[in-house]
Amino acid sequence: MTRATTQDWTWTVPGSAERIWSAFGNTGHFNEALGLPTVRVEEIVHPDGGIRRLAEATVRGRNLKWQEPPYEWVRGRWFRQRRDFTQGPFRRLGLSLEVADTAEGCRVHYALAAEPAGLPGRLLLAAGFLERSGRRIERLARSAGDFAVNRRDQPFEIPPAIPTAAATARVAAIVREMVATDRASGGASAARDDGLARRLGDLVLFGANSDLSRIRPLALARQWAVEPRRVIELCLSAVKAGLLELRWELLCPRCRGATVQVGSLDRLPKGAHCPSCNIPYDAEFSQNVELTLGPAPAIRRTVTEVYCLSGPMLTPHVWAQQLLAPGEDRAVVVDLPSGPWRFRTLEPGTSASIDLTFATPPLGVSGDGTAVTVTPVTPRGGAAEGTIQFWNRSGRPLTFIVESRHWVADALTAHRATTLQAFRDLCPDQILRPGDDIAIGQVTLMFTDLRQSTALYGRVGDATAYHMVRNHFAMLAERIRDHDGAVVKTIGDAVMAAFAEPADALAAALAIQTRPPGDGLVIRLGLHTGPCVAVTLNGRLDYFGSTVNLAARLEGCGHGGDVVISQSLAMDPAISTVLAPLDTRAEIVTLKGFDKPIGILRIHPGTGQNPGPTTPG
Repeated sequence: MTRATTQDWTWTVPGSAERIWSAFGNTGHFNEALGLPTVRVEEIVHPDGGIRRLAEATVRGRNLKWQEPPYEWVRGRWFRQRRDFTQGPFRRLGLSLEVADTAEGCRVHYALAAEPAGLPGRLLLAAGFLERSGRRIERLARSAGDFAVNRRDQPFEIPPAIPTAAATARVAAIVREMVATDRASGGASAARDDGLARRLGDLVLFGANSDLSRIRPLALARQWAVEPRRVIELCLSAVKAGLLELRWELLCPRCRGATVQVGSLDRLPKGAHCPSCNIPYDAEFSQNVELTLGPAPAIRRTVTEVYCLSGPMLTPHVWAQQLLAPGEDRAVVVDLPSGPWRFRTLEPGTSASIDLTFATPPLGVSGDGTAVTVTPVTPRGGAAEGTIQFWNRSGRPLTFIVESRHWVADALTAHRATTLQAFRDLCPDQILRPGDDIAIGQVTLMFTDLRQSTALYGRVGDATAYHMVRNHFAMLAERIRDHDGAVVKTIGDAVMAAFAEPADALAAALAIQTRPPGDGLVIRLGLHTGPCVAVTLNGRLDYFGSTVNLAARLEGCGHGGDVVISQSLAMDPAISTVLAPLDTRAEIVTLKGFDKPIGILRIHPGTGQNPGPTTPG
């Protein structure tokens, strides 16, 4: 049997080990930059719930087929992978990357191993296949180093697409339209002429396939170093203008892969089945429904195939992934920041969740023939450098996973998107099917109303009162939008608004009640947070449930000029720091429709308006 040929290289490049590891760990981008072909994938689920991934690609007219076990890695330190071929010149190809911080930058150690399947493979190795690959990878490593110290915008250079003249002209016209529309609307579409609309147009025309197959606005904002809402609104404006198309993805809560992708909310199923994890799951707006985008097909069609089956940065919430044979033990060193973590296997089985701090004593979790022990040592750069010991006591190979329980940072959830005013303005047709409802784990709702509005009409006349109220609605919408909220609906003189983050809702409420005096209007305002369901009512995306009812009742407790919030909202950690310097008073109230008294907190922002009690208008 022919032995494998191995070759390795060591380079020192600028930047940190974490950034270099992340660049190489984006394996789809790396493979595209390396000039590798796209891959066709088939997943076969075993009776025990395990998964076998079969891949196929065509290189210079030769068809290659292989099976690929899961990648193994420790975030910011190393990863390795291999391909076991059933067709092609090699029997096996393997790679490994190790990175470490040094005084000179980052030391990169890369290794390739190839086992030929016959004469063609031996000839390729004799002709310098590994040496040529190493030179190409070194160029990418040095490019990643320049990226890591901000000398370039992308880690790797990928030959740009060559658009047609028609596509170029169409994108230029769309960008001009987006900017002109924004100027005419006073900024609502967020396509103002700051260069980002043109940058987005260039991305669609010339960007790499791996960057365009799934555009994530929050990742784009981080990459461009731009405020997230600015980029979200820009992308939504691009959807309306015809540059991008909107997609909704239903993510598996276990592996966080997208098992369903649809173009509109009314096509979103209430649940799905993940073939990789072999589990059913429900749609939940604030957890596993994500808004992503892609180029409009009329402008550019991207390939639907992938450049890599898996890889560390496809699941950035996974900090360590280890494949253990039956009976194998392994200890690895991992840097885990304090916070909530989950330990599980890629294959169906037991999982365990812990909250880790630097002072956490050794912890053990086990089940289904597996065991994990976590031993934090000392703080290291904001994380605890510790040892994790894995034991596989089952009779089959198992892939152990250490993952953050925080949701994917770059995921623009349906909940966050639909609580932005730009989404309501630019995508009004994105609603659920009539009769459908989807759960939301937590939403913060605001209800406002004018104090003694009936008397206002009698005092100043209908026409004047109408203009005053219309200006009042515009002021509310502006402050709600400025704090990442959305007006859901108006009811007479009242407004209902929704926010993804409780702190944003309170900031908006304080901004409303501390507006400059002089409009002659006094506003009652209530806030509450909690679970509810998203529904479609009267042709718009709306909310239903006891959280909605309580928020509406709290508005009625307002005296005018104050902010009334529920005790449950006041206990939110993000709220408590905002409340500390404010003039507040805790009260117990009895509300219609609620059996038990409700605890509230009344906030007096100091508007100078009379906060005295009154009767509803």
